[in-house]
Amino acid sequence: MREWKFAVPCLFGLEGLVGEELRRLDVRDVRVENGRVWCAGGPAELARINLCLRMGERALVWLGGFQADSFEALFQGVRALPLEDWIPRDGRFPVKGHCLDAVLHSVPDCQAIVKKAAADRLGGRYGLRWLPETGALYQLQFAIVRDRCDLFLDASGAGLHKRGYRAVGNEAPLRETLAAAMVQLARYRGRDTFLDPFCGSGTIPIEAALTALNRAPGLGRSFSAEHWPAVPAEIWRQERAAARDREFRGEYRIFGSDLDERSLEIARANARKAGVEGRIRFSRADAVRLELPEGGGVLVGNPPYGERMLDRKAAQELYRRLGRHLGAAEGWNVYLLSAEPEFERYFGRRADKRRKLYNGMLQCNLYMYLQGRGGRR
Repeated sequence: MREWKFAVPCLFGLEGLVGEELRRLDVRDVRVENGRVWCAGGPAELARINLCLRMGERALVWLGGFQADSFEALFQGVRALPLEDWIPRDGRFPVKGHCLDAVLHSVPDCQAIVKKAAADRLGGRYGLRWLPETGALYQLQFAIVRDRCDLFLDASGAGLHKRGYRAVGNEAPLRETLAAAMVQLARYRGRDTFLDPFCGSGTIPIEAALTALNRAPGLGRSFSAEHWPAVPAEIWRQERAAARDREFRGEYRIFGSDLDERSLEIARANARKAGVEGRIRFSRADAVRLELPEGGGVLVGNPPYGERMLDRKAAQELYRRLGRHLGAAEGWNVYLLSAEPEFERYFGRRADKRRKLYNGMLQCNLYMYLQGRGGRR
């Protein structure tokens, strides 16, 4: 069996969760580091990662690594890699990447060098002075960190957070991978009532429904590696069929509410596109007056904060009112994401747990108040 090495970039704070998720997907040699998770496998594992991973950002195939403390070293290092094992004579191979704490700090210059070296290598192997680049996409991606360059092929194409169900978002959409992580951290598996009182365009309840159903998030989209000879079409058919076979069947109590009717219209449309419209009940409601369903459950939300929506003082007042409202709720475990450093003071209670996460480049905390089943009494 062919053994390849993969890297899965992820949002900061999610590395451990992504590592656990990859182990559940039966990939090998999982190793977590800041900002990404390494693992290994073959064509089937590459297809499975793309189709089934909820919290990783994309799947990259590692082509090789080397020291790159000069443009000549970068050129020769790329030129020495067996790119022809992956990229055919007509393959398109654009280049992107990043540099961090490196002598080579100009990304455009490094892009040009990597492109030139790759063209030199491929042209020499195929006996061509000019490469047509009219075929499938083989996106090259480099990472130069402390003078070491790692070169990858992007097997995903569009990021894995683009499930295909969110045609439009509201004013401040939450990335799907982060929403899935919040559902995971809330330990929601479909047995409890689930509520998002700030649902916006529906991302959190949709991810909760996909989790409850154990539905692979990538079933509704395509991936760059589907056009690569190294990953046969039969592998993709088998992995899609296996993912569908792992789905659950059941009835779930998943609710999403918001004050903005336009956002709710978008949420309903997104849920239909995701195939979960019958699993979520959306309604217009004010979060600080919302009557919670009886019996307790899991409340997960991304309330407005000063850097995101509303002005900061209005957001702080919202937290005060929300804390008073939820303080009387029995049997509910509450998970709220906020960038407000004084969130607990305004909410009126210290969280039982907190987890540092990033909403894009914005540092936030997930505040966890555990009073329901499995939580602190």
